[in-house]
Amino acid sequence: MDLVELVDCVDFSAKKHTNQRRKNAAETPYINHPIGVARILAKEAGVSDLATLQAAILHDTVEDTDTTFEEIEKQFGKEVRDIVDDVTDDKSLPKMERKRRQIEHASHCCPKAKLVKLADKLYNLRDLDQEIPRGWTKERAQEYFQWGSQVVQGLRGTNKEMEASLDKLFKKHGVVTET
Repeated sequence: MDLVELVDCVDFSAKKHTNQRRKNAAETPYINHPIGVARILAKEAGVSDLATLQAAILHDTVEDTDTTFEEIEKQFGKEVRDIVDDVTDDKSLPKMERKRRQIEHASHCCPKAKLVKLADKLYNLRDLDQEIPRGWTKERAQEYFQWGSQVVQGLRGTNKEMEASLDKLFKKHGVVTET
């Protein structure tokens, strides 16, 4: 793996997410999230594929910043662009429509995008397990767990380690899953 390419990707994403914060009480820097997603892939899921790790680092840049798919392709190549495209929601759609589409699209993602989506869900659900974000109710958090399990259902068979970790969280929160 070319470490310089990975570090360039982290630098790019950090600059794009500079002023963003997570919705937790500490308002941690948003960049912690994509780095954490890549860490889950590398450390827990055993993923060493550069394009997958780069896509994990970049997975929210088009959705949440002024980044374009063309910019990602120019900087990091077509494969990374395609993976990011596969995991990016269309923010012009209403929230519930985006959530519905994630459930429907999950099983149709390319294998590398499925890995990124699993790690993203695992990171977000672990966060939610530790602390409910500002402005959220317990009911909203529980609904997120339910919805997350529906998305994960379409990703099953991708990575047993991440799926087992997700299943433990779902069980802890009383979410019935089909395994």
